[in-house]
Amino acid sequence: MPKYLVQASYTAEGTKGLLAEGGTGRRSAVQENVTSCGGTLETMYFALGEDDLYCVIDMPDDVSMVATAMAVRATGAVMSKAVPLLTPEEIDAAAKKSVRFRAPGA
Repeated sequence: MPKYLVQASYTAEGTKGLLAEGGTGRRSAVQENVTSCGGTLETMYFALGEDDLYCVIDMPDDVSMVATAMAVRATGAVMSKAVPLLTPEEIDAAAKKSVRFRAPGA
C-alpha cells in the first residue's frame, strides 16, 4: 500500500477548531477521514515551525489519497501537501530500470 508523508498547516479558522477539539479530537477526525478511503493513519505529530502537523498515512492508491486531501482542503481550515514515500527496495528497483535520456546540448 502506498505510504505518504502529509504536511499540514492550519488556517486561523482551523486553529480555532484545534483549540476547541484538542489534539486528540483532531487525531480522531484524521483517522476517520483516512479510514473512509481504505487507508490507515500510521502516526501523527503536531509541530512548531512552518508546518503544524505531520502524518504518515498508508492509502490503497493515489486516487484515495487525492480524494481525502481534496475533502480536507475544501474546508479551508487546512493547507496541506502529501509526499509519496518510497522504500529502499523501491529505490533499488528504480535504480535498475533502463532509462533513455539525453542531456540538453549533448
